Amino acid sequence: MEELEELEEMEEMEELEELEELEEMEEMAEMEEMAEMEELEEMDPDYIPIHPSIRVFASARDETATMGLFGWLIEHIAPIFLITSPITSYTDQIYSIHRTCSSSGFSLDIPLIMLLASILKLFYWIGARYDTSLLIQACVMIVMQILLLHVALIHRPSLDIKHTPFSDAALRSRNTFENRPYHFWQWTSTRPYWHFLGYFTAALLVLQVLVGTTPGYSHLLGGLALSIEATLPLPQILSNHRTRSCKGFRLSVLGNWLVGDAFKMIFFFYKDGSDVPWAFKICGVFQASCDIYLGIQYYMFGDGEPEPRGAQKSWDPLDRPVEMDDRFTSGNGNGIGR
Repeated sequence: MEELEELEEMEEMEELEELEELEEMEEMAEMEEMAEMEELEEMDPDYIPIHPSIRVFASARDETATMGLFGWLIEHIAPIFLITSPITSYTDQIYSIHRTCSSSGFSLDIPLIMLLASILKLFYWIGARYDTSLLIQACVMIVMQILLLHVALIHRPSLDIKHTPFSDAALRSRNTFENRPYHFWQWTSTRPYWHFLGYFTAALLVLQVLVGTTPGYSHLLGGLALSIEATLPLPQILSNHRTRSCKGFRLSVLGNWLVGDAFKMIFFFYKDGSDVPWAFKICGVFQASCDIYLGIQYYMFGDGEPEPRGAQKSWDPLDRPVEMDDRFTSGNGNGIGR
């Protein structure tokens, strides 16, 4: 019993010593703060002393206000920009094609990519229920791309003029992507383009009814949609690289793409909650990288070098006069005599 009492006394003594040490440390901290306040008062007579706890609270309040403003911008401004970005991005391109009556230099694969991706996003939303602003953006994008495709098809240039990166007749022999199966998206008539889009949408509708509730089907649609959309800049990049020119591709479209990428990165990575799947984020980063490279191309190539006056657009052997060799003609030029 005596040993237990001694142990308890020892523990009490240790606790008292720890409390005394804490009190001494607090007193030392208060003395240091008082000394700092006195020094500040000597340096600035108008200084008003503020308790440290008040300073910490004020700093936290300022940080909260800043984050609150940033969060408000993400929640309200970014979705508005995402929804209106298809209009701001492609209106100038549509007007330019209509004004010049030519879609030369513009890739028809751009509306193809965006229409396929946006239609897939609509069916992806049925199973994933992602953010509503992204759904509205997909609907607006479909409308704008249909208008863009309609105008581009009406004002298609002739085959001897540079057009799409995969159907340039002048460079046909050097283009490995020219011979598409069934001349896909290279049809001379406009009707097959709309037939294909209609069949594609109808097929997705049938699949949604048959296997729409299958686990993983909606995620498959989402991955496919975003993978297709991520390749959006590639046709224009290939066209610019081959022709060493960005003529026909509007700078306003590129600018809107880059600004849209910035807003998408902020919206995808700083928005609270899990409304944005990781597939959107990964494909968004890839597309932003391609858009940056497209901007580098625009800086390097511009509209390309002007063609010299009187230069031919393409070389055709039939354009040259045919000369007969005297060895294969008779004296009167009527051919070899027998």
